[in-house]
Amino acid sequence: MYPSFPEKTPAEGEAVKKGIHPEYVEAIVTCACGETWRTRSTKREIHLEVCSACHPFFTGRQKYVDTAGRVERFQKKYGSRQADERKG
Repeated sequence: MYPSFPEKTPAEGEAVKKGIHPEYVEAIVTCACGETWRTRSTKREIHLEVCSACHPFFTGRQKYVDTAGRVERFQKKYGSRQADERKG
């Protein structure tokens, strides 16, 4: 039926097997907007494009995240059509 759970819990510091897990260290998270904070991770540095300080849901402001010029290509392709349709 259900697996039985061990009655004893591992002692402090013995929660994971030794030698098979990456090192869990203090990390610095940096967003593209300039916001930084400290947390813990298996990586020492983490870089983000959007965080809670600049995300439109939290700020209420619209922001385009332009990855590889996608917004510019879209506006170049369809922007002039929408302007022409409004005029005529």
